[in-house]
Amino acid sequence: MFLAHLLLLAFGIGFLSGLRSMMPLAVTAWCGYVRNLALYRTPLAFLASVPAVAILTLGALAELVVDKLPKTPARTAAPGLTTRFLTGGLCGAALVLAHMPGSWIYGAVLGAIGGVVGAFAGYQARAGLVRVLGVPDFVIAFAEDAFTLAASIFVVTHA
Repeated sequence: MFLAHLLLLAFGIGFLSGLRSMMPLAVTAWCGYVRNLALYRTPLAFLASVPAVAILTLGALAELVVDKLPKTPARTAAPGLTTRFLTGGLCGAALVLAHMPGSWIYGAVLGAIGGVVGAFAGYQARAGLVRVLGVPDFVIAFAEDAFTLAASIFVVTHA
């Protein structure tokens, strides 16, 4: 049962990486840094280091700005999709590795799949909400930012 719970969370953090590629990774790093996620003495211990936390936090903040720019490519385009696949896999691996080191590969795979699913689902949801609600895209983008941050903190702290 515990492994199933972790794998569900790995998919979830991957899904959130599909919405914002850097934010769930920054949250994972912060949770490792404050020792809410036991990454020390694992191959992913570097995520909990001060330099990694700083770089990933800056990356997440930059992504929040860049996402609102009109010339930003779609998250479903190859570069964005690849990034979400990789960050989702890394986050999923970290969640499982912190609790069940022998099963980290399952977390990585489910996190990567979640990243791709989240990218396409997030794109469709955002476009649909803009169309249905008749609001500017940036309004939904800000709501997506807030949801991704809150949900990432929830997922990582419940692993």
